[in-house]
Amino acid sequence: MDVSADRDFALDFLYAASTTMLHLSRLAEDWILYSSEEFGWIELGDGVTSGSSLMPQKKNPDSLELIRGKCGRVFGDLTSLFITMKGLPSTYNRDMQEDKQPLFDAADHLTGSLEMARAVIDSAKLNPARPAAAAEESWVIATDLAEALARAGTPFHQAHQIVGRLVLESVSSGKKPSDWTAEALVKFAPEFTPAMIELMNPSEGMQSRSLPGGTAPSSVAAALEAAQKWLDSPNR
Repeated sequence: MDVSADRDFALDFLYAASTTMLHLSRLAEDWILYSSEEFGWIELGDGVTSGSSLMPQKKNPDSLELIRGKCGRVFGDLTSLFITMKGLPSTYNRDMQEDKQPLFDAADHLTGSLEMARAVIDSAKLNPARPAAAAEESWVIATDLAEALARAGTPFHQAHQIVGRLVLESVSSGKKPSDWTAEALVKFAPEFTPAMIELMNPSEGMQSRSLPGGTAPSSVAAALEAAQKWLDSPNR
């Protein structure tokens, strides 16, 4: 009775497809934002964009918008089969012939979205100078400073307050992290050490996150290498 009534395999696939589409949709949204004129961190290729009907200079991220839009279709396929199955008694019921359409529809949209995402990634050009400049002008390094103070013996709640005051004063006076000197930093709060001025450079603070899964360049490189080895493994 249970075997003939079961469509868990189809629901499992639809859930996996929905989860994959969720991440693709979020990635698409990120890339739409980061490729906009306001950010300019990424430049999308001509083959995955279209021109504007009004503005000759504009690139429309059509491929990414379509991926984002297809996410709702796949979510709907999962919901559709869930609703079909939730009120059925055990053993086979003719209602279950409705499992084919959402299953195949989701598979088609997932396959197309993955292929489209690969085309977008292959065509994209990164503009690393733009996000680097944005990071250097912001106070993204505040957490690095607070953690450095904590490692040096200052209780973290006090370190948090010290760095908070530093950021507030800097923003009020229009100072960027690079405007501070080691002497001025120590004068502001004796808990700082001259060596901590290096953390005013965002690339230096990243080095402290070198644990497995961290965001330090060495950790990211190791994670990419491990992922590539897994992909190349014949036993995966």
